[in-house]
Amino acid sequence: MDAPKVETALLEHPRLKQAAVVARQNSRGDAELIAYIVPTNRPGPNPGQLRRLLKQTLPEHMIPAIYVELDALPLTSTGKIDRNGLPEPGRSRPSLDVPYVACRNATERQLIKIWEEVLDTSPVGVFDNFFDLGGQSLSSTRIAYRVFRDFQLKIPMHDLLLSPTVAEMATLVANHRGEPFDSEQLHELLNELESLSDEDAIEMVKAGQRRPSGK
Repeated sequence: MDAPKVETALLEHPRLKQAAVVARQNSRGDAELIAYIVPTNRPGPNPGQLRRLLKQTLPEHMIPAIYVELDALPLTSTGKIDRNGLPEPGRSRPSLDVPYVACRNATERQLIKIWEEVLDTSPVGVFDNFFDLGGQSLSSTRIAYRVFRDFQLKIPMHDLLLSPTVAEMATLVANHRGEPFDSEQLHELLNELESLSDEDAIEMVKAGQRRPSGK
């Protein structure tokens, strides 16, 4: 992880004056990039705006999952950024481009529960973007695992992985209500998803992103 390169890219945003990026383990033991930002004025740019900026110059694996807004970065006695003094990020819903909308039916309620548990973020709104909530390729396949396990429907994997909101995923589930898995098929699929490595998960999501729509 090239933290200085990510920090330099963040500081291209005109409303940021300081940035620090560190890699830390989340509650599941997965490594994730956390960006600590100091805006020129509060509130600063939201995660969606920063992700769009970074995607112009950085590969996906270098884009932080979590963005924490601070009044100032902690410094050491020599005036350098004290990376060990950066606070643990909170797990509440960040400020997003879209307003919070609660679940409107039982399917959305069940999916929100899955998203909140996998992403360790609450509350999740039905129109919140997966990546703006800190989602990554590995958490995408974990959500897919939970959806297949809980709903037991033959939903195309690439469609499920590329559903960016709870609302769209709920529509996908509704459209496949009449297509249940048999127990053997479901068991094989869940075993496959559970055994995926981080690298396999990234490749699976990338493959879905490259797949032409309507195919």
